Amino acid sequence: MAAVPNLIPALPEIFLALTAMTLLMLGVFQKVDGDGQATARFVSYLAVIAFGLTILLVVTVGGGRKLTFDGMFITDFFGVFFKILVLIASALTLVISQGYLKVQGMARFEYPVLVMFATLGMMLMISANNLISLYLGLEMQSLALYVLASFQRDDMRSTEAGLKYFVLGALASGMLLYGSSLIYGFTGTTDFGAIAALFNSTAEGGPSVGVIIGLVFILAGLAFKVSAVPFHMWTPDVYEGAPTPVTAFFAVGPKLAAIALLLRVMIGPFGELAGQWQQIVAFISIASMVLGAFAAINQTNIKRMMAYSSIGNVGYVLIGLVVADEAGIRGVLIYMAIYLFMTLGAFTCILCMRRGGGMVEDIKDLAGLSRSHPMVALAMAIFMFSMAGIPPLAGFLGKLYIFMAAINAQLYTLAVIGVLSSVVGAFYYLRVIKVMYFDEPTDLLDRPVSREIGLVLAGSSLFVVLFVIYPLPLLAAAKAAAQALMGG
Repeated sequence: MAAVPNLIPALPEIFLALTAMTLLMLGVFQKVDGDGQATARFVSYLAVIAFGLTILLVVTVGGGRKLTFDGMFITDFFGVFFKILVLIASALTLVISQGYLKVQGMARFEYPVLVMFATLGMMLMISANNLISLYLGLEMQSLALYVLASFQRDDMRSTEAGLKYFVLGALASGMLLYGSSLIYGFTGTTDFGAIAALFNSTAEGGPSVGVIIGLVFILAGLAFKVSAVPFHMWTPDVYEGAPTPVTAFFAVGPKLAAIALLLRVMIGPFGELAGQWQQIVAFISIASMVLGAFAAINQTNIKRMMAYSSIGNVGYVLIGLVVADEAGIRGVLIYMAIYLFMTLGAFTCILCMRRGGGMVEDIKDLAGLSRSHPMVALAMAIFMFSMAGIPPLAGFLGKLYIFMAAINAQLYTLAVIGVLSSVVGAFYYLRVIKVMYFDEPTDLLDRPVSREIGLVLAGSSLFVVLFVIYPLPLLAAAKAAAQALMGG
């Protein structure tokens, strides 16, 4: 009889899975006798509480490096750092979604349940220590996201977004699976630790061609998940077509998990092959920064602009991966934590863009926002300045840590291209501020802003503005997480 695995390291994931299934059953039976909208709101807030309890479990259970399920699942400070960010992103997404779902007639209890299952997949991705568990977590996340993208089923754009994401996501999963099978075929194992030990012992002879090809396919699959060039083609269409709260979720949660997975795969099992993959990642980083900066200039839809902005941000993050040392990884962790609050805050402002009860998405529709919603306009200005990298806001410090890591590693070309891309990108961020404060409004946006949206905007804005005053907790957490990944 096989020994029962130690379930303690996976307790947060087990709790979240059981809670999601319980809420699914609760939603089904509640809806039979009651109002669907009331049930959806009730389930949503229970899901937010569940995310809060899961964060407590992650902090309690996490810490030192622990393995379970025959080494397929790992928990360490690196995993704890990213899991907390993902859970915060998921909880805040549900909070800001409530008003939108009600107005658009989409308030169904399946929405928070799908967000929970997607989050569970992300947590499994972050803790993957085997090519098989990596794929299982990735697919669990992806299947829920395909449905969320097309959740507004009466809207043609939402349906199209879901279909595009599904088709291209299936292609990326196939590439990842093919790369994994090549790695298994040439190494005889799918375990990250065993793969790393094998490359470490055969460093003199170098890896076989089959391993390099497999690694390229794995990189291509993961680059799709982080929407890096040239695997970015789905991002603008899906961001524009999906319901706005879903787009906000796409921009933060899955991106955090995919970056965490990319770091764990490249630094862990393939760390000894850094010389083989650094040039590929450097090219992807440069292409993402340049395309993200220039393609966003001509965008008139603010969600498409944010899509290209996210592509550019991924380019900056990948600089830290190219550096491939503790300073580079720490820069990535700091940047992703700041990116979470900047991006979620910006999408919360976009959720306030409503006229006559319907959503508007053109940048020109922000004209006069400083008069109709002065606090929302101020918050949006803070997020735009921060994304442009204007000191002393948090976004400036995030880029500073990334670029300093590149300079210290003598990767001057990457750092210079990153700075120049930031300068170009500042144009379209500042254009949004100019429209809000200086353009004459043709028709003002609706005034009421819900309490939930106000709280999220206030919290995100304060984080971005005050981070420079007291950055030590995040810096210390990022350092411990980077050390755990490099030492693991």
